[in-house]
Amino acid sequence: MTRRIIFVTGGAGFIGSNVVAALAQDPSLDVVVCDWLGETQLGKWRNLSKHAIGDFVSPEDMWDWLEKRWREIEVVIHMGAISSTTEADADKLMRSNFGLSRDLYRWCTDHQRRFIYASSAATYGDGAQAFDDEPNWQSMATLRPLNVYGWSKALFDVFTARQAARGYAPPQWAGLKFFNVYGPNEEHKGVMRSVASQIWPDVAAGRTVKLFRSYNSEFAHGGQMRDFVYVMDAVDVVKWLFEQPSVSGVFNLGSGKARSFNELAGAVFAAAGREPQIEYIEMPKALRPRYQYFTEARMERLRSAGYTMPMTSLEDGIGDYVRSHLATADPYR
Repeated sequence: MTRRIIFVTGGAGFIGSNVVAALAQDPSLDVVVCDWLGETQLGKWRNLSKHAIGDFVSPEDMWDWLEKRWREIEVVIHMGAISSTTEADADKLMRSNFGLSRDLYRWCTDHQRRFIYASSAATYGDGAQAFDDEPNWQSMATLRPLNVYGWSKALFDVFTARQAARGYAPPQWAGLKFFNVYGPNEEHKGVMRSVASQIWPDVAAGRTVKLFRSYNSEFAHGGQMRDFVYVMDAVDVVKWLFEQPSVSGVFNLGSGKARSFNELAGAVFAAAGREPQIEYIEMPKALRPRYQYFTEARMERLRSAGYTMPMTSLEDGIGDYVRSHLATADPYR
């Protein structure tokens, strides 16, 4: 029997491991994970420990592995990246987020294997040009991200769309601009975890939660707004793309509705059965000039492409995250 391989880079990370968890339920698939696990106390290995993966590949062995088995690969799902928006080493970011992504795109094109990858809402910068995922590279090139992380992701979006417009593309290429994703398997991310994960220990212990003060008169303290999307919804979109090989392009992936940090904290307190206790603290001065006060994904293009599943509400997503994961002895999916 011919193997059906799904090759997932960053498959031990937050979104990647949730994708692996979902796809590994299909016995007809061999889900191969390519990642570094790091130190055991970080817990990345736990993100995979409940799932029967087809193989585990270290990134330094990736190209040899791909060349030996390319005929069996159906799709490369590229979730691997440096996801820290505060990473100071621009060359490191470019090598990982642009250079590696570019080379995988070329490999998939040359071998005619499908390619699904993670982009980011950070490509939109301060949102002055709205959050509209225009389908052409010329529009993508006008975006002005606020940090090198966002720029590295935006540059790759432009690259893929421009190459595809020239006729050089895999049989399927799809980028997903993830907005503020939260959910299980983010324990290893430290300060880059979702706000829901970061405030949970205080909520569980009955302590006051700290949120940033606002420095924009249009937003109250804690009223800064984000498009929070449950990781289970993100996984459902990736699975849908895997099942729809004719769909290509760059798409927003959010809930489609902006909510405030106050509402997010309130949902965590409600899931714990507690009344909200919130204190507003000073935002670091270095962060203030680059701070986004509002993000909201326009989802029309994904809907027009045929994705019909409803997105989970903030209250339902946070409720499930807390009760099924954060409040348990084993928070991993």
